[in-house]
Amino acid sequence: MKKRTYLWTIGITLLVGALSSFLTRNDMSYYTELVNKPMLTPPAWIFPVVWTILYVLMGIGLGRVLESDGSQADKQAATRIYAVQLFFNFAWSIAFFTFRVYLFSFVWLLVLWALIIWMIFIFARSDRLAARLQIPYFLWVTFAAYLNLMIYLLNR
Repeated sequence: MKKRTYLWTIGITLLVGALSSFLTRNDMSYYTELVNKPMLTPPAWIFPVVWTILYVLMGIGLGRVLESDGSQADKQAATRIYAVQLFFNFAWSIAFFTFRVYLFSFVWLLVLWALIIWMIFIFARSDRLAARLQIPYFLWVTFAAYLNLMIYLLNR
């Protein structure tokens, strides 16, 4: 295990999450003040806790793939899909919280959802545990899609 790899993969992922949070910090109050929220909406404090855990798991997964005995081609494919899904993750927050385009954000999340599935399959080629570490992320994005869709339907 090379600590530098994990510091890099976890650090970059947390940095992207922090940047997204920073850019939407003034827009989050609108979400908390929405009157019509889905029945299963968790308390606001849950979101940063869950996302921090998920970003760490994502970074560990990529680190495991990069440190695995997998082929260079598989590692490059994993890094590419990781970067693309991380961009979609980052941009979703801006679309949802800043621009409040809820239907567009929902469709964007569906694309992210598909990218996560693709990433899981690519990770599994090199390291099965790395792929399994992405399952909580997949489940949370599925839940986020439910919240996003219901916010669209309840507030249009």
